[in-house]
Amino acid sequence: MSNKIQSIRGMNDLLPEDTPRWQFVEGVMRKTLAAYGYSEIRMPIVEKSELFKRSIGEVTDIVEKEMYSFADRNGDELTLRPEGTAGCVRAVIENNLVRGAAQRLWYMGPMFRHERPQRGRYRQFHQLGVELFGLESSDVDAELISISARIWRELGIKDVTLQINSLGSTDTRAKYRDTLVSYFKESYEQLDEDSVRRLESNPLRILDSKNRDMAELIQNAPILEEALSDEDRDHFEQLKAYLDSMGIAYEVNPRLVRGLDYYGRTVFEWVTDKLGAQGTICAGGRYDGLVEQIGGKSTPAVGFAIGIERLVELLKESAVEFKQNRVDAYLVLVGDAAISAGLGVAEKIRELIPGIELIANLGGGSFKAQFKRADRSGAHYALVVGEDEIATETVTVKDLSGEQEQRNIALTLIESSLVL
Repeated sequence: MSNKIQSIRGMNDLLPEDTPRWQFVEGVMRKTLAAYGYSEIRMPIVEKSELFKRSIGEVTDIVEKEMYSFADRNGDELTLRPEGTAGCVRAVIENNLVRGAAQRLWYMGPMFRHERPQRGRYRQFHQLGVELFGLESSDVDAELISISARIWRELGIKDVTLQINSLGSTDTRAKYRDTLVSYFKESYEQLDEDSVRRLESNPLRILDSKNRDMAELIQNAPILEEALSDEDRDHFEQLKAYLDSMGIAYEVNPRLVRGLDYYGRTVFEWVTDKLGAQGTICAGGRYDGLVEQIGGKSTPAVGFAIGIERLVELLKESAVEFKQNRVDAYLVLVGDAAISAGLGVAEKIRELIPGIELIANLGGGSFKAQFKRADRSGAHYALVVGEDEIATETVTVKDLSGEQEQRNIALTLIESSLVL
C-alpha cells in the first residue's frame, strides 16, 4: 500500500506554468472594476450553514446535495461557502455598509461544492463576484452587464453570448408559480424524483432541470414573461434599451431562471459553446429581497459571478495571447569574492531598478552550469559578476537573445543599460 498522500478529488493544484494566465485574468478584472468605482471586500470562506439555507433556498441542489457542511467543536453548524453573494450580503448587514448610499463591491476567491468533477467544474473552484447595493433602476443592471462585457473585450474573448430574462417581482413569481404547479401536475407521471419534490416547494427549479427525458415537457411549460406585471415589463424593456444603446448584443431566453432562490427581475448569463456542457462562464441578476431576507433593511441589490476556471479554459480554447511573467535577468556569480558578495549585489540591482525580476544564482556551480540555469529561467539578460567586477563595481551584461553585444558597465548605470 502506498503511503503517498494525494489531493482531494476535484480540488486541484495550480502549477507555476498555469499561474501566469490566472494572474493575467485577475489583473484585467481588478483593473476593469476599478474603472467603474468598485472596491474589494474579503469575506471568510466558512459561514454558518443557516446563511446559505436561508439565502440560496433549502430546496436547491446546492443546499440539498453539494454543500460541505460540518459541526465545529462548539457544535455550530458551519459550511464552506458554495457561492459568494450570501456572505457578501451578511458582511454588508453586519458592518452597516449601506447607509443611504450605493455600495459597489467585488471579491475573488475559492468556493466549494461537492459535485461530480469535470472540465471547468470542480469541488474547489474560484469566482469573481461583483455586487451593487442600494439602487433598483434598470440602468444599474445594464451597467453591471457592461462591466462583464468589457472584461471579455479586455481579455480578447469573442466566443460568448449574452442571454437575459426577467423573473418579475415577488408577486409576479407567486402567480406564475401557481400556473406552473397546475401545468406540471397534469403531467405528474413524467416528473423525475427531484421535480416531484420541488413541485410544491419551488416549481421554478423544475425549469432548471437538466433531465433530457423532461426536456419537451419543460419546453412546453407556460412562459413567465406572460405573467409579468406592467412594472416588470417596463423594467425589462428599459434594460434592453440600455443594452442596445451600448451596442451589447443579447438573446432573450424565457427559460433562464438561475439556480438560486434569491433572484428576481433581471437575470443574465454569458454562455459559450467552446467548453462542452459547462457553457456558462458568467451569471447574475437582481436580488432585491435578499438583504431583508437575511436580516437587514430592505435594500435593492444586483450582482454577478464569473467562474475563473472556465474563463481560463476559454482563454486556452480561444488561443488568446496574454502577457506572461518573465524573468528579466539572471545574476551569474564567478569566484569566491563574487559568491560572497552576490546577494548584496542582487539587492543593490533591485534597488537601482524597481520592479526588475531578477534571479540570483544560489548553491554555487560552474560558469557553464550557471549559464544553463540562466537559459532555463527564460531570462533576457545574464548579469555576470566576478572578482574584477567586484573590484571595479561593474557588471558584465550579456543579452541571452543575442540582440545586443556583451558589455561591461558601472553598476550605478545598469538601469539605463537594460531594456525591460
